[in-house]
Amino acid sequence: MRFIAPPTGRLAAFFLACAFQVLPAAAAPPSPPPLFVLNSLDATVSVVDPLTWTEKQRIPTGKEPHHIYMTPDEKSVIVANSAGDSLTFLNPRTAEVQRVVYGIIDPYQLQFSRDMKWFVTAANRLNHVDIYRWDGKDLKLAKRIVTGKTPSHIWIDATSTIAYVTMQDSDELIAVDLPTQTIKWRTATGPMPADIFGVHNDRTLLVGLTGSDGVQVFDVAGPQPKIVGKIPTGKGAHAFRSAGDGLSVFVSNRVANTVSRIDLKTLQVIESYAVPGGPDCMDLSADGKTLYVTSRWAKKLSVIDLVSRKVVRQVNVGRSPHGVWTLDHAKR
Repeated sequence: MRFIAPPTGRLAAFFLACAFQVLPAAAAPPSPPPLFVLNSLDATVSVVDPLTWTEKQRIPTGKEPHHIYMTPDEKSVIVANSAGDSLTFLNPRTAEVQRVVYGIIDPYQLQFSRDMKWFVTAANRLNHVDIYRWDGKDLKLAKRIVTGKTPSHIWIDATSTIAYVTMQDSDELIAVDLPTQTIKWRTATGPMPADIFGVHNDRTLLVGLTGSDGVQVFDVAGPQPKIVGKIPTGKGAHAFRSAGDGLSVFVSNRVANTVSRIDLKTLQVIESYAVPGGPDCMDLSADGKTLYVTSRWAKKLSVIDLVSRKVVRQVNVGRSPHGVWTLDHAKR
């Protein structure tokens, strides 16, 4: 039998170095972007870590931040400070304050047109709608339009030519022609209309009735709007969030403490989720499995697992949490 002697000298050192060579560590995956929750009564934004489900920091804003919206390039998320007459631009990944724009009067709700040319705000306290031109960086006021009482929410159609706005305290819906900055028509709604969501290629509008128990349906395909139905959802129907699939939409029912899922083909409720504390604004995870809901009266962000249809956790935030947003979102 032949025995092979173990290596010695330089050869042994070579084999030993190979055996104990340390491979470079794999790069850590990037942290997911945070969730932003607006605390209307605290004039702050809570930054929530979606891994630990804790509030990482609070960012001071102007008074009464209510709604939040992304710039078309998603490089900034804008917080509208209605009583502070300002907009706070945040980095959606780092939560760094990029800039504050002052002189935006009472921006309660806000929305960009899809062609990125128009930016519209509803002045909830001061009863007007402002139409701004947007050049990709700065805002220039094109016109201020006097409206009914308490402009609430905005929907801009896919052609970027019409902005629909609800009047919360005069129970109206108006259509504003953006190129001419004039009101095309106004029509009566049910009590306390709030958020608006366009379906069927914007031929149909869904309007949440916070003073009632459902969603009013308007046919706006013709020159004048027509009420064509109502979808019972629950008391205090308020805010919408697309399910990202083109097939359904969520609506929060603030008084009923529920969120309903509406089928866009049949315009009927197909699912319902119990959410405590006055559910208000919503956002949806990119995979479509998790719904984030602000619980307005409970100082919480409620997290719903859409598979089990249950609230699986709540995160402590500030007083009167309203808007919620994350960059890691499903299609809007």
